[in-house]
Amino acid sequence: VNGDPMPAPDHQIAALWIGGPLSFLEQLCLVSYVAAGHHVKLYTYDGVTNVPPGIEVADAGEIMPIQKDVVHETSGSPAPQSDSFRYNMLAKLDRTIWADTDAYCLRPHVPREGHFHAWGDRKDIYSGVLALPRDSETLGRLIELTADPYRIPPFLQGDKRAELEEAAAGGTPMHAGQMPWGVWGPMALTHYLKETGEVRFSMPPVTLYPVAYKDRRLLLRPGWEASAQITAESLSIHFYGRRMRRRIVTHEPGGIPRPKSVLGKLLRRPF
Repeated sequence: VNGDPMPAPDHQIAALWIGGPLSFLEQLCLVSYVAAGHHVKLYTYDGVTNVPPGIEVADAGEIMPIQKDVVHETSGSPAPQSDSFRYNMLAKLDRTIWADTDAYCLRPHVPREGHFHAWGDRKDIYSGVLALPRDSETLGRLIELTADPYRIPPFLQGDKRAELEEAAAGGTPMHAGQMPWGVWGPMALTHYLKETGEVRFSMPPVTLYPVAYKDRRLLLRPGWEASAQITAESLSIHFYGRRMRRRIVTHEPGGIPRPKSVLGKLLRRPF
């Protein structure tokens, strides 16, 4: 990626990994931040055996206890727990940017007035790479929301809200993992950034999510010309890890991205 050089990063990158060894995709993404000059801190609850050199491993319990019952019911994903963790982490740590382990760094990340977030599509601001000031109104409201997994989010309306209210009135309230996907993530982040006016700091999709979720397979297509989407403005590429890992296993020869695909080229990029 070409473009004017950015200042050397003075913010660390922090991530969370729950469950089992890292795949090569997470290893690649974590190392990309080290290569960009960031200190990288990987939080885990059970430890991870195959973390690449140069990455600090830390106890996630320092931020908050594990919430084993807060998982997305249909997928089994710990996404709601990860959402709660990142907000509490940002409130506790100085000069820290959260990054999902499927975010690949192209250029150093430099927040503006403590903010670092971007639209993922026309509807939502994604939380895959995120910084908020510790005194951010948005951050405070996100922590308040995620402190109670049974709280009905104020932004859910219509039939879905009626369903949640009926369940609560009947004595069987639904927890966050039974609510729509992203209820503690992009849905909540977008709502509160708009409500507080901090949405003015949100960057366009090209910065952190240059390849949309619906186009993710292009990252594995040999010969795909990426320059129209991944430009000099792009600071990161999001790989939508769970779906991408599955696609690699089911569709790539030997479970390895082909050399002329975007991901294949990045795997061969010298650091």
